[in-house]
Amino acid sequence: MEDLTQLALEAAQDAGASYADARFVRQHDETVHVKNGSVTGLSSRRDQGIGIRVITEGAWGFASTTSLQPDAIRQAAKLAVRIARASATAKQREVELSPVEPARARLKADVRKDPFEVPLEERIALLMDCDQAMHGPSEIKVRTGFIRALREEKHFASTEGADITQERIETGAGIDARAVAPDGSDTQVRSYPSSHGGNMGARGWEMVEEMDLPEHAERIAGEAVELLEAPHCPAGERDIILEGSQLALQVHESCGHPIELDRVLGMEASFAGTSFLTTDKLNNFRYGSDAVNIVADATVPGGLGSFAYDDEGVPGQRTDIVREGQFVGYLSSRETAPTIGRTSSGTMRADGANRLPIIRMTNINLEPGDWGLDEMIADTQDGLYLLTNTSWSIDDKRLNFQFGTQQAIEIKDGSLGRVYKNATYAAITPEFWGKCDAVGKREEWVLWGVPNCGKGEPMQTARVGHGTSAARFRKISVGVMKE
Repeated sequence: MEDLTQLALEAAQDAGASYADARFVRQHDETVHVKNGSVTGLSSRRDQGIGIRVITEGAWGFASTTSLQPDAIRQAAKLAVRIARASATAKQREVELSPVEPARARLKADVRKDPFEVPLEERIALLMDCDQAMHGPSEIKVRTGFIRALREEKHFASTEGADITQERIETGAGIDARAVAPDGSDTQVRSYPSSHGGNMGARGWEMVEEMDLPEHAERIAGEAVELLEAPHCPAGERDIILEGSQLALQVHESCGHPIELDRVLGMEASFAGTSFLTTDKLNNFRYGSDAVNIVADATVPGGLGSFAYDDEGVPGQRTDIVREGQFVGYLSSRETAPTIGRTSSGTMRADGANRLPIIRMTNINLEPGDWGLDEMIADTQDGLYLLTNTSWSIDDKRLNFQFGTQQAIEIKDGSLGRVYKNATYAAITPEFWGKCDAVGKREEWVLWGVPNCGKGEPMQTARVGHGTSAARFRKISVGVMKE
């Protein structure tokens, strides 16, 4: 790998690049899907290649190749330089990079059990056990489960002297049970441990073992059936407590995306839009209540957003984003950070060798408070406990949003009561976080993985993390139907 990236750097400099970096990336991504007692999908994808990024005449150029032949690498480097020269004819300003100390490092994945060493038969058997446990009720018409394992080897080198090799292993799994009313008039779903891709982390097979999927399979099937007969969540203004996985998506959409500095500067707006958190608000805007502390933390072990170095060779960092409700930080790159007078917060990542790195979330975490979930419920007189996302919508500034959850449980006089279906809640981002008055304690804090964050054009899929425990928000608009 080192010889190939060095060849790319030399070819780029020979062609006229004033700066160049090269990433060799090799990925092996393997997923097993089971549906209604059958294996419906078994994919094993292997990719490798080299991406070469250059600055020439003050502008960026990028090219990649899947061929590891020297001539192909030299041609890709020359193409990157030609693209940079073409881009320079329309540049508005010279590219300037914040400084970084060139690092030299060799880092192996830190897992207890390599998921690729678990026999395929064992992975399928685990999912079949879950399928069988969900099979009881006649209303359960669709039972699904998956297990995913990914290995990524990456070598980054730059003309500044960086020389970094990193290996990552990621593992994830999840199950869903979908119930259909006898007359076909309603469908309800429950998922474990979360929806939209289960849970995933930069860990080994031990993460799947800790989920104990079969133990929860029968429960979620029963809950999906129960929802068919449950009343609709009534409309009104209620205190709500968000379960951790739902809160993770809330953080992702209403905090993670608007703090990406390339969106703020108008450099990247596809898929998730721009941002209401304009640079004049930095250190000068109340994002939430005093109970709200949010960090971007690439150093926490085991997260999908955890890494030692980003794709610019900048060390992974822990950065304050919201401190006691005040907005204090962005996700930034070497190019964007100088616009706010700072150095890069180390968040540039690409989803493969053939994509240009862009600013991506690391682990955007809501820091723990000092409440237990039971204490939070006991302290709530009239509210809802909302669990597991089923839908979301948010505008392109990340201000107005609506989320739907799979299940809502009524809270009356400090106790859980009846179950509602089709629950939704809506708010405006800073007003919503301003109504947060209780955050769960560290013992109940979970680092969730979101493996499918889309951004960029062409679209890139990032795997990011969000650490959360449950949290309470006062007087939030919920439901769309009258009781």
